[in-house]
Amino acid sequence: MVEVEPARVDGIAYREAVPAGHSDLVPALCVHGFPETSFMWRHVIAALAESGRRAVAPDLPGFGDSPPDPPGTWERQVEAVERFRLGLGLKRVALVVHDWGGLIGLRWACEHPEAVAALVISNTGFFPDGRWHGMARALRTEGEGETLVAAMTRDGFGQMLAAISRGMDKVVADEYWKTLATEGGRRGILELYRSGDFEKLEPYEGRLAALDVPTFLLWGENDLFAPVAGAHRLEREIPGAKLVVIEGAGHFLYADEPRRSAREVAEFLAESGV
Repeated sequence: MVEVEPARVDGIAYREAVPAGHSDLVPALCVHGFPETSFMWRHVIAALAESGRRAVAPDLPGFGDSPPDPPGTWERQVEAVERFRLGLGLKRVALVVHDWGGLIGLRWACEHPEAVAALVISNTGFFPDGRWHGMARALRTEGEGETLVAAMTRDGFGQMLAAISRGMDKVVADEYWKTLATEGGRRGILELYRSGDFEKLEPYEGRLAALDVPTFLLWGENDLFAPVAGAHRLEREIPGAKLVVIEGAGHFLYADEPRRSAREVAEFLAESGV
């Protein structure tokens, strides 16, 4: 297994895996969602390095080991992706996204099409007519969101994760709890969700297709937060997109089926020619 190394650039913590020798392949940039951190990508970036491709995964500001960079809004996180890319001197990347990482990363991709060589999209949405699920609506509600995050404890958080994904063990919960362990991190979560108005995506309609890059849709079959119907919609909207649905996996498919998910991503990018 390739070693996954932690590092930091311009205040942003990240994990990186590199192939044993020189590689001319486009590097992969993996963007996590909530409540995850770069730790969610450890199997994916190791598999990519083993296939000969450099892979990097940041902790977005306020998440994991990256300090908050307020405000923690959607727009601010999109800017952070570009700051991270420039900080590492990356020219073009294969963008790999999940959950909020999709909303952030795909918006970044549309704004920087020259930097995008391929897309891997998992369990997210990018639709102006999208609707938030129950927990997200609570986080977006003044007062209710504050009460919700203030009431979270490490034990309760771990139990919640274990209830929604068979891959969320104590080690994983400890990593993801870092985001919620500080007042700045909790505030950033509320700022992120409260900036998440789906109508902001109206200017981006059709722009994923316009990127005209190899696109892979990898989805958990039993996603309660971003149902597989969204994957089929993206498949219709992005000509030539390839869709694979992992049976028995839920929203957190990279935790539910880590080896299968990592293999699927590495194989698709190897076959894409980028």
